[in-house]
Formats: sequence, structure tokens, C-alpha cells
Amino acid sequence: MKLSPKVKSLLSKRTILHIVTGSVAAYKIGDLIQDLRMEGARVLCVMTSASRHFVTPLVLRALSGNRVYEDKDFFTPDTPYDVLHTSLAEEADVVLIAPASADFIANLRAGMADNLASCIVLAARRPVVIVPAMNDQMYQHPITQENISRLKAIGYHFVEPVQGHLVCGKEAIGHIAETTTIISSIRKTLGNLKSKIRNPKF
Repeated sequence: MKLSPKVKSLLSKRTILHIVTGSVAAYKIGDLIQDLRMEGARVLCVMTSASRHFVTPLVLRALSGNRVYEDKDFFTPDTPYDVLHTSLAEEADVVLIAPASADFIANLRAGMADNLASCIVLAARRPVVIVPAMNDQMYQHPITQENISRLKAIGYHFVEPVQGHLVCGKEAIGHIAETTTIISSIRKTLGNLKSKIRNPKF
């Protein structure tokens, strides 16, 4: 489907800092990265250590066309930034966490800063879009729902999971949202002037 010039302009030349976490849905984010780039966005990928079980830095490098960042880049001599996490956070127009595991969401709610991705989110003053993907029982657990509610309350944006086939073999809520839905949410977030000023609200 062709997009109008007006829609394209919302993502054109925008930097999407894409954090990939340890959800099995990480294997599906290739289409998302490619579609973002087709709309003119610059995509910088950051991997958590758990995401390496499902996707490789080489794949994300090929898809994004840019260097991929990991925890090992935090304090290395060849890192092209003095303070990596704050520099990347400031460079982003949107921080996209897709897929977002239950563990990563819990760490965000707790304010943990024990890895590059979490530090970036804490340092970010741009919109943060979180795309959960996990087992239905994990997603519907009261603790996960409480974590999500708290993050929404301080200004984070969520793209809710959908009903679909899960790794455990059943069809239930927890399947990552469609790529078109995720990109629509990013467009909407960028189009909201309030979210461009400061996010989250604290």
C-alpha cells in the first residue's frame, strides 16, 4: 500500500532507536525495520543480551544498515561517543522497544539501569513506544499488568499484543502486534506535539 507524502514525512529522516529484548518474537522484527526504512526513517538497533538467543547482531546490521549496539559497547575505546547511553538517547526521535519482554518491562518499572538498553530508556526524553510480546499467562499476570499501568501513567506509549499463535502451541493474547499497527502508533506519537516536547512525564 502506497503512503501519502504527508504520512511519509512523519517518519522521513527521523531516528528510531530500536531496542530488541529477549522475546522469541525478536525473530519477526526484520519486516518492521525494513518498513521503517522504506518510510525514510533511520533505524539504530540496541540489543539486550537475552535477545541474542533469537536474533544476531549481523542480521540487525544488515536490516538497519547501521552499527548495532550491545552491552559490550558500553565502555570500549572504539565507541564513537563519550557517554554512549545518553548520546544515543539524545539522538533518537523515538525509542522503540519491540519486542518487549516481561522481564524488560519489569526492569523499566523498577528503574533498573544494569544494561545499555535500560540506561538509554532512563536517559531518554523522547517518546518511548513499548511493544510487549510474551506468553498469555505472563502478559495477563497482575504484576505485568501493574507494571504496564505504571509505565503508561508516567507517559510511555504501548502497542498492545494481539490474539495469535504462541510458542507454547496455543492461540491466545500475547502475540506481537502487526507491523502496520506498530508503525501507525509511531506516526501517531510523532504527530502528537506534547509527546515531542518531553516524555515520560515526571
